[in-house]
Amino acid sequence: MSTNLTVLHKKGSPKKELADNVPMIDPKRIQTLDNWLKDQNIDDIECMVADNAGTARGKSMPRIKFIEGLQSRLLRIPETLFGMTITGDFALNDHLSETERDVYLVPDLDTICKTPWQSQPTATVICDVEYENGDPVGFSPRQLLRRVLKLYEAEGWQPIVAPEFEFYLLDRQVDVDFKPAAPVGMSGRRDTGSSPFSIDSLDEFAPYFDDVYAACLAQNIKVDTLAHEAGPAQFEFNVEHGPALNVADQSFLFKRILRQTAIRHNMFASFMASPYPDNFGSSMHVHQSVISARTGENIFANPDGSNSDLFLNHIAGLQTYLPQGIPMVAPYVNSYRRFTSGLSAPTNTHWGRENRSVGLRIPNGPIKSRRIENRIAGSDVNPYFMIATSLACGYLGMKENLEASAEFTGSAYDTRDRALPRHFLDGIKDMRKCTPLKDVLGDAFVDTYLDAKEMEYENYSNVLSPWETKYLLLTV
Repeated sequence: MSTNLTVLHKKGSPKKELADNVPMIDPKRIQTLDNWLKDQNIDDIECMVADNAGTARGKSMPRIKFIEGLQSRLLRIPETLFGMTITGDFALNDHLSETERDVYLVPDLDTICKTPWQSQPTATVICDVEYENGDPVGFSPRQLLRRVLKLYEAEGWQPIVAPEFEFYLLDRQVDVDFKPAAPVGMSGRRDTGSSPFSIDSLDEFAPYFDDVYAACLAQNIKVDTLAHEAGPAQFEFNVEHGPALNVADQSFLFKRILRQTAIRHNMFASFMASPYPDNFGSSMHVHQSVISARTGENIFANPDGSNSDLFLNHIAGLQTYLPQGIPMVAPYVNSYRRFTSGLSAPTNTHWGRENRSVGLRIPNGPIKSRRIENRIAGSDVNPYFMIATSLACGYLGMKENLEASAEFTGSAYDTRDRALPRHFLDGIKDMRKCTPLKDVLGDAFVDTYLDAKEMEYENYSNVLSPWETKYLLLTV
């Protein structure tokens, strides 16, 4: 008899304790998992974590080794992984030592799913990361989000989020040092820009999106709508709303699906925030609301439909702290190229109803769906970091009883007040000085993350740009 996968996805399963009082997974649940893996003929398991860039890192191992690791905490990875820059260097400091000690991968069995694009039956599982004594590794993106969610839990609140991902499909080329170009369509017709919501463009890439939907089904990802955006071969996918950690996990897996499926269709999926000069960038908008954990009611709206005080406090928190936490939602030099007036990207933290020119849009809808759409982050962001930071800012606003600005009406693209930082180093400097955010996210994490960002900037600065060679090399 085959084992039903849903049996494995049960919260609150009983746990045993190791000798040092570190919880371990219930042996019965491990046996159920092993039976399912055997029934599905799965002998390869990918144990994954997200690094700072949101890229999947980890280990792949045979089923027997994986089961042994669950039973004995044998699944390990170097702690320094969480100080790695986009160039593969490591930010080492007083918090993250060059001794590269091992930390423990703790698979969250609620996330286990099949990996449909592998040639052999394979399963994927997302892991938490712990020290030997069972304490969470605060550098881990998933643990960072858990840290923020515990603050909400202590108040009797539960955040609900729904992300929207924009991305470009590019011609697949051998040389990575190329200027991105619009890809050839599936039937040979080259896609063009300035065609938002084009059904014909969706049809052109239908074979690709059919495989994306199939992979989402296999990995338990609840995707919503798909649309063609304004850029050439630029598309947007929405993930259905739900509890923050679950949606962040789905978002992490979803970006991998889009990349892997594109490769198998002889394309690349790019989440770079601004891949084309003077054209539309790619964003990761996050819709966020908060419900009462006790009643399930949306605390952002009063019974008469008006905005609650906590709703306005939450907006004020985003207005106050998002500019100071900008390295978390605009993580690269390229991210700032997207903040350009008139190209559907915000340049400030104003808020307004049904207004896409502001950084914080309030969509119309019933009381139960009262929410804030945070439009500031680019698609290059780590989903765990984006959701954790956005919720942390809103949390601080509610706890500090901050006052939101008046609602902004009209176009906010050219307004000068409440402006976002316009330079990468300004964002790093501001975040280092922001004590409330450091208290929420943890000093060790913030220091190490910003050290890594400074290393990336130094690496970037050491590369001669095309502008320099064009205008300076033979002129000055």
